[in-house]
Amino acid sequence: MLSSDDKLAEIRRLYFSATRQTIDADLTKALDLLKSMASEEERERATVYMEGLAQMRSDWNRKSKKKR
Repeated sequence: MLSSDDKLAEIRRLYFSATRQTIDADLTKALDLLKSMASEEERERATVYMEGLAQMRSDWNRKSKKKR
């Protein structure tokens, strides 16, 4: 079982290593980690990374649709 700090570190790692090809899987894994955090306070610490992942997915999906 991962500690809250380990979960946050994994979400952070996913954020910095995300690519256009991995963003959907990375965001899914990050959401699972976020849901497993025990308190709202712990989840708030991950907010910036979660918002960043969501924004990357949105940007990359929008760009790929324009190319079609």
